[in-house]
Amino acid sequence: MDPSAIVAADTAWMLVASALVLLMTPGLAFFYGGLVRSKNALNTMMMSFVALGVVGVLWALVGYSLAFAAGGAWIGGSAHVALSGVDLAAKGTIPHLLFLAYQGTFAIVTAALISGAIVERMRFGAYVAFIAAWSLVVYAPVCHWVWGGGWLASLGALDYAGGTVVHVNAGAAALVAAWVLGPRKDHGRQALVPHNVPFALLGAALLWFGWFGFNAGSALAASPGAVLAFVNTLLAPAAALVVWVGVDLARSGRATAVGAVTGVVVGLVAITPAAGFVGPLSALAIGALGVLPSYWLIVRRARTRLDDSLDVAAAHGTGGLVGAVLTGVFAQAAWGGVDGLLGGRPIQVGLQLLGALATLVYSLGASWVLLRLIALVVPLRADRRQEGVGLDVVEHGEEAYGSDAGAILLLPDEGPTGASREPNMRPVPSVARGEA
Repeated sequence: MDPSAIVAADTAWMLVASALVLLMTPGLAFFYGGLVRSKNALNTMMMSFVALGVVGVLWALVGYSLAFAAGGAWIGGSAHVALSGVDLAAKGTIPHLLFLAYQGTFAIVTAALISGAIVERMRFGAYVAFIAAWSLVVYAPVCHWVWGGGWLASLGALDYAGGTVVHVNAGAAALVAAWVLGPRKDHGRQALVPHNVPFALLGAALLWFGWFGFNAGSALAASPGAVLAFVNTLLAPAAALVVWVGVDLARSGRATAVGAVTGVVVGLVAITPAAGFVGPLSALAIGALGVLPSYWLIVRRARTRLDDSLDVAAAHGTGGLVGAVLTGVFAQAAWGGVDGLLGGRPIQVGLQLLGALATLVYSLGASWVLLRLIALVVPLRADRRQEGVGLDVVEHGEEAYGSDAGAILLLPDEGPTGASREPNMRPVPSVARGEA
């Protein structure tokens, strides 16, 4: 171990950045949880929280090695399995163990993003199995391609903080999952409106706050590059917010709160691949331009049978793809990285598009295979009756909100042999709970 290479200021910043990115997953839980119906709020939030445990453990034991250990062009090696060789020695200017932790927060939130496409109908156990397998089979290899010295890194594709690795990747998986599971039983038959918009606003605020660690932390140092990424993370979503609200007003005469925070998230997604490669004025342009395709797709998707419930593919997948391409347009060597189209290197746009499309195709195919394999073992979605009751009670035996009418008592519905088949949900009056 050589502590002389470790810089205290860089270590301090990366400790803070790691905590900020970790906070994004609870923030995502509030964001998604507010956008669903109340009977599914806990289940939706749990889909984010469970990723903290399942993906976090798998990242430490296997995923980190597959992503960052020395290996081939497509996948890392086994040198760091079970944290082998991961200690307090310097990796760059920070301890290796801190680098593992920081990258682990990315793996966690990426897997959790997928849940927005399949809320209110996917069984919790099947979902956990999917994100566990996906984090190793899909996320870790793509991470290696771009950040671990893989083939996209060798070609020169730019992805500062995860436009391709995180957002295109998760958006593709979300699209496949929504298609495989099919729509919710009430989709297209009644309005499926958010039950708690203030929760969604709180979640978006936590996401924006955590995103400063996501982007500025990707400098891996307390450096001018971190400052650039930090400022761009402020400006791009601000521009996106203005454009989204403006389009809302022009189209419907109303500026919706859900629309405003969706614009913020799409702006954050769009600037992520470019955060340390473009100047502040370019960040404003990326934020303003990046929201337009996502806005159009969200409006169009609502008229189809595709039930990507919280528009993960349109917001994250499309936002990440557009941001990756715009990185190739606006990148400037003077700010970091290399020149893009506006700097006289149009080839960078092609490299960006190649990286995004390769990730899109791989994630689509691998995610479909994983879902089909899991479906051979356990059912992927709840039945219509369970959907009607709500997955909070069916999957967790809890309710997000109590009422004066009483709680819900779960009783075993026993067959002829006494074997419990599934919960029997009955309301419990206040007197039965000992209340006056």
